Amino acid sequence: MSAMGWVHSIQTMGTLDGPGVRFVVFTQGCNLRCGCCHNPDTWECNKGTAYGAEELANKAARYREYFGERGGVTVSGGEPLLQAAFVQAFFDACHQKGMNTCLDTSGSILTDEVRALLSVTDRVLLDIKYPTDEQYRAYVGCGLEAPLAFLAYLNEQGIATTLRQVIIPTLNDNEQNVAFLKELVAAHPCIDTVELLPFKKICTVKYEQLGLPFRFEGYDEPSAAMVKEMQNRVQESLH
Repeated sequence: MSAMGWVHSIQTMGTLDGPGVRFVVFTQGCNLRCGCCHNPDTWECNKGTAYGAEELANKAARYREYFGERGGVTVSGGEPLLQAAFVQAFFDACHQKGMNTCLDTSGSILTDEVRALLSVTDRVLLDIKYPTDEQYRAYVGCGLEAPLAFLAYLNEQGIATTLRQVIIPTLNDNEQNVAFLKELVAAHPCIDTVELLPFKKICTVKYEQLGLPFRFEGYDEPSAAMVKEMQNRVQESLH
């Protein structure tokens, strides 16, 4: 029987979650509670729609002609690492059908199941949220050491990595963060792409619908020019 997993939603022609055009699966369930989270509706585990790995791969294969040379499938969340065995089975099935695989994660879990998943992952989109452990514990729900250990493993295995970060004014739009990100890029040759993204508050309506407070409602959105300038500076460290 095919491995089963819980899926929140699917985007069939995504262009923002990895290279090219991609079939994007958003898994249900997250172990973190990030202050800037856009998808609080994915937090609760064992909800959503149940899919078999082979069933999901067959669904993705219908869109393969649109992927071109760079596209493929991406699994995001929520946090996909909570369902590592399911995602591994899905990626295995996708490889058998000639589809590239990409994992979008915060990198807070590194178990044998996760290592097995990474062995069939072509690219990781790794979200490194803040430069300090204090910020991680206050605004994420884990320590900074967890994603740094995850990144070290990606580098050890030579897995192509896109470094991602949401830029939030007064929290990580500073020289300390630029220096931190540049050091990460310089020390980890697996990182071949950097994507800095502007903090947005369009998710506020989701929090209202769920009756949850949006912790970062009081923060401003950054200017596109500032985010671009930060990204250009970090990219100088690419190998």
